Amino acid sequence: MHLGIDLDQGPLWLIEIKLLKIRANPKAGHLMTSLAACAGPEASSCQHGRSANGCDDCKVRLFSVCGALASSELDELDRISQVRTFAPKATLFEQDALAGSVFNVTEGVVRLCKSLPDGRRQIVGFALAGDFLGLALMDRYSVAAEAVTEVRACRFTRSAFLAYVDDRPHLLRRLHEFAGHELSLAQDQMLLLGRKTAEEKVAAFLLNLQARYGRIGTTSVNVPLPMSRQDIADYLGLAIETVSRTLTKLVRKKALVIVPDGVRLLSVTALEQLAA
Repeated sequence: MHLGIDLDQGPLWLIEIKLLKIRANPKAGHLMTSLAACAGPEASSCQHGRSANGCDDCKVRLFSVCGALASSELDELDRISQVRTFAPKATLFEQDALAGSVFNVTEGVVRLCKSLPDGRRQIVGFALAGDFLGLALMDRYSVAAEAVTEVRACRFTRSAFLAYVDDRPHLLRRLHEFAGHELSLAQDQMLLLGRKTAEEKVAAFLLNLQARYGRIGTTSVNVPLPMSRQDIADYLGLAIETVSRTLTKLVRKKALVIVPDGVRLLSVTALEQLAA
């Protein structure tokens, strides 16, 4: 769900227009967005040329941002990338740090969080394998990105990546398509936070996360939840005790069951009725 759009920058339509100005004025800054790129159940085998056949091995490449690129273009992308591995709790980038790099997450889960003036932390989203991070509107990152699980990512310097995009209008169009999806996720987040009951929030969160996993090729009634209950609570604007009680209540209603790595949805219909 996310993830990483700073809504303080203005209305959503204005953010989208600013993205279209990337080629005309690269110094103006760029949209921080999560874009499905070369990811899926075998995301770890698609690391821009690090496997035997590079991105050609990625089973969902044609459905991602990289689907706009020819093999020769992927080879060039490989040359400007660096594969990085981050341990759980490691930081990909800090809030307010200079936005010098962009990251294509190929494996793992990342939390995107914002520190508030009063010292509290607000999680604004979770990035999954395939999400693209770091194309910020300003010269500094508006959020921090921290690994929830072990994370592998292709890292690009922002200047090199923007130069690469600037020469490929077909890739820019593809980025814009995924930015539209990102804006939709931001609207979903605003709606989620505005829901009145904890059950509505938790049900919507689980369904949205299931849909996001499905978008990158992992369609299942099992929804992995590698993030902590505290992370979920911070994201939903709830107390951790409320999240735990709500999950227990949904178990009693036979809407889901808790499994070791997350939850199994027993009644998607019941959850959809709650989230509607």
